[in-house]
Amino acid sequence: MANSNLFDLTGKAALVTGAAVGIGRGCAVALARAGADVAVVDRDETTAARTADEIRALGGNAVCVRCDVTKQNEVQEMVARVVQAFGRLDVAVNNAGIGILGADEEFPLESWNKVIGVNLTGVFLCAQAEAQQMLRQTPVEGKIINLASMSATICNCNAAYNASKAGVVQMTRMLAAEWGQYNINVNCISPSYVLTPMHASTPTVVRQRIRELTPLGHVERPEDLYGPVIFLASDASNYVTGHDLVVDGGHTLNAWLTPLTRSVQPRVNPAEESVQLKHDLDILGLPYDSDGFNPDVHPEIAEAFRMAFGIED
Repeated sequence: MANSNLFDLTGKAALVTGAAVGIGRGCAVALARAGADVAVVDRDETTAARTADEIRALGGNAVCVRCDVTKQNEVQEMVARVVQAFGRLDVAVNNAGIGILGADEEFPLESWNKVIGVNLTGVFLCAQAEAQQMLRQTPVEGKIINLASMSATICNCNAAYNASKAGVVQMTRMLAAEWGQYNINVNCISPSYVLTPMHASTPTVVRQRIRELTPLGHVERPEDLYGPVIFLASDASNYVTGHDLVVDGGHTLNAWLTPLTRSVQPRVNPAEESVQLKHDLDILGLPYDSDGFNPDVHPEIAEAFRMAFGIED
């Protein structure tokens, strides 16, 4: 009899790109907790190795693989190393991404190419190599999950970042249409503002504004993506493909003129929001205050928010 737990990933081989910290680490831990063997893929091999060690300490099976997703030869070698370690590839989470701030009227072409290269071309190169491997396997099937963003549908960053994420959504739909014939499901996840090291420099006043504009009342954490990624990786989503799963606490629903109100306390309080962020900053050897805030991690983010919110030093 087939396993009655639709969300069980025991015996599945998975990889996650950009998995050293943040969203990628969360996805890797989630897949391992569901029973999958997980390849922790990242350019930062030292930090990725620590994440792999943590997964092993939890009783999971993990390997660390270095890869620059913008280089096709490294992507193909990465997939080959995962297959060498686990024998096959069943689940792939293409999470590696970057953001570069800047006004679009002055945005350098070099920065545009870098953002598009990692966030869009890198996702395509990974998905292509992963699908090629899945086509070589018996049975032919697999789950590919791309990380997009709510920035694919709202205007909250700049043209390069938003265009790259919108491209991921539409690319996901196209690949799902093409590869469904091979029983390969291709979906994407669009998070909100997630407390990763990228947002360590987001001031506390800005985090409070996010809470006020999010119906579920707290800033998103990597842990809030555990369930969605397991769902899309497991048999529970076998008839779901080409879907953009928005995981934003309802943030993009708010278009009214008055602030949102709450009748009960949110499920997650501000101290709980920053637990994983502080863990990642510890791993990276970066200091922070009681809120997990360090303006020097990404000073350009801190400065942009200071100007936008009129925050004085």
